[in-house]
Amino acid sequence: MEVGAGPLSIRVVTDGRAGIENQALGLAEAVARLTPATIDVRRVQWRPAFDWLPVALKAPGMLDASSNLSLPKHGEPWPDLWIAAGRASLPLSLAARKRSGGRTFVVQVQDPRMDPDRFDQVVAPAHDGLTGPNVVSVTGSPHRITAEALGEAGPAFAALLGPLPRPRVAALIGGRSRVFDLTADHAVVLANRIAGAVEGAGGSLMLTFSRRTPEAAERVMRDRLCGIPGLIWDGEGANPLFAILHFADHILVTEDSANMAAEAASTGKPVHILPMVALRPPGKFARLHADLRERGASRPFDGRLETWTYEPLAETARAARAVLQAMTQT
Repeated sequence: MEVGAGPLSIRVVTDGRAGIENQALGLAEAVARLTPATIDVRRVQWRPAFDWLPVALKAPGMLDASSNLSLPKHGEPWPDLWIAAGRASLPLSLAARKRSGGRTFVVQVQDPRMDPDRFDQVVAPAHDGLTGPNVVSVTGSPHRITAEALGEAGPAFAALLGPLPRPRVAALIGGRSRVFDLTADHAVVLANRIAGAVEGAGGSLMLTFSRRTPEAAERVMRDRLCGIPGLIWDGEGANPLFAILHFADHILVTEDSANMAAEAASTGKPVHILPMVALRPPGKFARLHADLRERGASRPFDGRLETWTYEPLAETARAARAVLQAMTQT
């Protein structure tokens, strides 16, 4: 496939969930930073009657009317590059590769839980252990955070975050999953440790919660931390995450999210990992955090705001280079 003859047309396909879409879109944007490209974002949902079907039995005609994706018909142009993420996208990625007849290079982000050879390329977290000649393993997952993006986000929140006393501490709080939980009792422990570190340093706190944060745990943490100078985002208005990371001197991240950890480690700022309540052996999460520690990006949070330096992770850019290289070889 020839790359560089004109703008590369990239189609991003997900179910629209922010954590999933940011991975595929982040990879697409990284490709577009390397070569002229246009990015077309599509979101898909399956009709409830068909959503339970296995991947092999789903067909594009089963998509819900809310989906804004249809595969090109005979004679219509196909995108040069298809980047998809999430289980909902899998049947469409397989169909795109088959029906495009090689005109579209299909990249699946995350472990598809099927033979990776069914795609042109798979970009998967190294901690999932997926291997193969067309698999690009990355630490964490692709994302949209770059130094330039953080810098561009800063001015909109400069009046709010810029005057905060230093050290400015970002806290990214996750929540309940199959592997971890954040109980109200544990939230008290985390809030007290965070408060002790920030108040002891005379700094400020910039706190965000995820959609998975249990209501009781969020309420406990808000009540304990609301008196500290800073910002506790209420979920309303523009998301301040990029600006928070831009202004932060330290970043605290709960151990339950590979996405948040990878994003934090891309800043080059000290990343302190907050423990959660383990519901089962942490498995791949333990492997991810061991990788981040080996790279010098993160350390377990022990109540102190230590400062250290490391080379910021640039895994999304590395994956983008691998995609373009593979496209030129097809």
